[in-house]
Formats: sequence, C-alpha cells, structure tokens
Amino acid sequence: MHPLWPQVQGFHPQLWRAVCGYELNPAVREELLQEVLLAIWESLPRLRDADRLLPFVLRIAHNLGASHVRAATRMPSPVPFDDTLHDMADPATAEASARTQWLFQALATLPLKLRQVLMLQLEGFDYQEIADTLGISAENVGVRLHRARERLKTLSQQEGMQ
Repeated sequence: MHPLWPQVQGFHPQLWRAVCGYELNPAVREELLQEVLLAIWESLPRLRDADRLLPFVLRIAHNLGASHVRAATRMPSPVPFDDTLHDMADPATAEASARTQWLFQALATLPLKLRQVLMLQLEGFDYQEIADTLGISAENVGVRLHRARERLKTLSQQEGMQ
C-alpha cells in the first residue's frame, strides 16, 4: 500500500461531494467514486509533492467527473431528483436540509465549467488553487465563479428561496 493512502482515505468526504456534483443517480455515483479512487491509487506514485495531496486527488476526481458528464451527454438518461434516493449529510434543521437539497439540484443545472469552480470553492480552495486544479487562469476562475453565482442567484429568486 502506498504510504499516502491513509491520507487519501481521510479525504473521502471531499471526494464524495465532488462525485455528488457530477452524478445524482446513487448507483452510478458509487461507481464513479470507485473509478476516482482507482485512478488516485494508480496515480499516487506520480505525485511529486505530498503537501499537495488534496488538490492532486480533487483534480483527479474533477477530471473524471467531467469525463463522466461528457460521456453522459452523448447518451443522456435523465434521472429526476428524488430526495428519498439522494443521500446527503443530515443538516441540523429542516431549513438547512431544504437549502442543501436545493443547492444540489441547482448545481446539477449549471454547465460543467461553472459547476467545477463553484464546487472547488465550496471545498475551501482559493482562486489560484482552483486554477491550478483545472488548468485555467485565476482570472478565468473569477469569471466562472461570478457567472455561477449569478445563475444560482437567478434560480434562487425565481424559486423564492431567498
């Protein structure tokens, strides 16, 4: 076993949230997470800086998630959002639960480029870290985040979530 694998296992919540941002179907989500973990396992020997492990694994997760979405758009099979099937962390209040469900639904409507930057920012990454992870400029990260927030704000206003 690679010496960094225990740390990778500690990143399971972040990897799970990344996978949840790309797939709503629980069965397919599990498969995608397994693909991500396998890719990380195979890629660990190529990691040059152990201090950059979290961005390394999230980059793999987001790249595989993006590939998954691109492949799914070639043969779409829509799965309606069903809160009884989607497993999310139990928020403290019903209002927080409703907001969390709404956020997952809203994220699923965003184009991939906007969804990626927003999901990474929600994980606590700064603009430069997001840029490095996605291979874009920090300025482009700012533009995409602005557009993503504007779309979410518009959706929120349309649905009376404010």
